[in-house]
Amino acid sequence: MSRFLAVVALVLSVALPLHAADWPTFLGPTRDGVSTEKGIITPWPAKGLKKVWECELGIGFAPPVTADGRLFHADRFGDNVRLTAREAATGKPLWKYEYPTEYKDIYGYDPGPRACPVVDGDRVYLYGPDGVLCCLNVATGKEVWKVETRAKYFFHQNFFGAGSVPVIDGDLLILPVGGSVKGPRPVDFRMVKPNGTGLVAFDKKTGAEKYATGDELASYSSPVITTLNGKKTGLYFGRGGLMGFDPQTGKSEFYYPWRARLEESVNASNPVVVGDKVLLTECYGVGSALIDLKGGKPKEVWTDKEKDAGDQSLMCHWNTPIHVNGFVYGSSGRHTEDSDIRCVELATGDVKWRQRRTKRCSLTLVDGHLISLSEYGDLALIKVNATKYEEVSKYEVPGLEYPCWAAPVVSNGLLYVRGKEKLIALELIPAK
Repeated sequence: MSRFLAVVALVLSVALPLHAADWPTFLGPTRDGVSTEKGIITPWPAKGLKKVWECELGIGFAPPVTADGRLFHADRFGDNVRLTAREAATGKPLWKYEYPTEYKDIYGYDPGPRACPVVDGDRVYLYGPDGVLCCLNVATGKEVWKVETRAKYFFHQNFFGAGSVPVIDGDLLILPVGGSVKGPRPVDFRMVKPNGTGLVAFDKKTGAEKYATGDELASYSSPVITTLNGKKTGLYFGRGGLMGFDPQTGKSEFYYPWRARLEESVNASNPVVVGDKVLLTECYGVGSALIDLKGGKPKEVWTDKEKDAGDQSLMCHWNTPIHVNGFVYGSSGRHTEDSDIRCVELATGDVKWRQRRTKRCSLTLVDGHLISLSEYGDLALIKVNATKYEEVSKYEVPGLEYPCWAAPVVSNGLLYVRGKEKLIALELIPAK
């Protein structure tokens, strides 16, 4: 019997595409911007990668996700938030789901979704900028359940609306809600008081609350589930700092404060976990910190907090830096004119190299290369190299316009990039 199963496994391994991989949530299946696919085109043709399909979108900034041959993207048309399902390979529409919204951005940015969908089995979840959490059937788009978190838990509108992407752990969907004490919105947002619903876990099948935890307000970072000290641990880089918690019970494990003093500042990058160490980074003042969690309590390895702005190691805005063999690569800088791509030694914080004037970028790692998408639609293929910036290819994607704030998605041989009101699928790995 074991020999028969081995033969079946061998046949399947030959029959299935070697590059097949879904991208069902923010920054991919491991939520760290790393793809396992191999065989990418390198260097790229002089005219760029082949366009497989494209489609017009409404407004919003969220990247798409893929699962089981379907692609899902969120945007806004008029006064409706919309989730659309398509064939991932062709772009053919399958279904659309909408709900009405009154969300308005207080800083004048487009009021579309910030958070990408999350696919889990036969369900897909959407968290709107207004705090509405929806669960839909993957095949039909039929609503299974919906929770209006702002009405249920109350929170003052964050600077750019709700933007964290929930994470699934077993039967739980864990969402940064960041509820606050009811009352008028303070003139200074730093005076907002949390109400113990920094994170809320819902039964992913019914939407029923299972626990609420954390006196923390919401950020634009998203929670990750990892293993620290041999124990499964949830991490959330909230508005005020890093929460460590038991993802099944919500029990607090530790807290590490990390944020800029400026009122109008946010934490947006996901924590980067390497062994028992965690890297935090932001761009509004304090920069980065590497903390050691061996033993369960945060211990600083190095930080940028006492450095002048020009000497800080890494200041990522929305980009989550990517770790490769002891070095992290990230887009550093608050504004596009002062942004660069950097390679930083994780253990010391030493900057090994920086490539200036790259604009603000998002990075995705695939097949020994970083794919960089700038906010103005420039794509670059960069070989992973801790000694120097090694650009292999670069081109401006036709039809892709600012703001390109969604991270590149790599799935089943295709590279998906989003810009203003457009989604484009490019051939990254030649079809077999």
